Amino acid sequence: MMGHTKRGAAGDSFKCEANGLKELAKADALPVAKVISYGPNFITTEYIAANQPSKDFFKKFGMGLALLHKYKQSEYGFFENNFIGATPQLNLATEKEKRSWSEFFFNKRVLFQYLLLEQNGLLTENIITGFRKLERVLPAILDGVEEEGASLLHGDLWSGNYICNTRDKAVLIDPAVYYGHRETDLAMTRLFGYFPSDFYKAYNEEYPLTNGWREREKLYQLYHLMNHLNIFGTSYRPEVERLLSSI
Repeated sequence: MMGHTKRGAAGDSFKCEANGLKELAKADALPVAKVISYGPNFITTEYIAANQPSKDFFKKFGMGLALLHKYKQSEYGFFENNFIGATPQLNLATEKEKRSWSEFFFNKRVLFQYLLLEQNGLLTENIITGFRKLERVLPAILDGVEEEGASLLHGDLWSGNYICNTRDKAVLIDPAVYYGHRETDLAMTRLFGYFPSDFYKAYNEEYPLTNGWREREKLYQLYHLMNHLNIFGTSYRPEVERLLSSI
């Protein structure tokens, strides 16, 4: 059944969304909205009837996300650049970035957002100072995560980007897909209000987190907060400054 048609400005965003949904479906870990058609200014997916989650919903969701993250490839990035919200997201990596998560995350995620902040006239002395410090400490914070490999990521996993269907399963929508460190998805779930504790417990039972994840979480949340500052303006500036100073 057809449904969930979205229209927007002409460009590649709907093609990228369709490719992201198709990539997520490859893992066969969580249900994904099936793409029916797309064009320069629209995407149409199957209709997903929404339902109230049961008490076991988030347990199943957490386990499903862990299984998604066990679907890996050998290199960081993706075959195309896409979008995080309305902002371009750079996934086409150099040979070094494909092998080094710290190189990829610094250059393709936080540095790109920093340069956008500069372009948009949104930098402050606190952000400039904090970012210089971040550049020095980031490799140490991300040391060792390459051992986990490059996981398939939703990329923008917050409460508005899944639907509980009539079979009590979380259907993924609106992704910003790439292959990267799995904790980035979890960090996003904790940025604007946590998912219920059953979600994290089930995830950790299926795919336990390693030491240092709390410090890495701040770094991963910084990317999204910088993006919100670029999109929505100065209301997010204090949060970016606070997070930078805490890293």
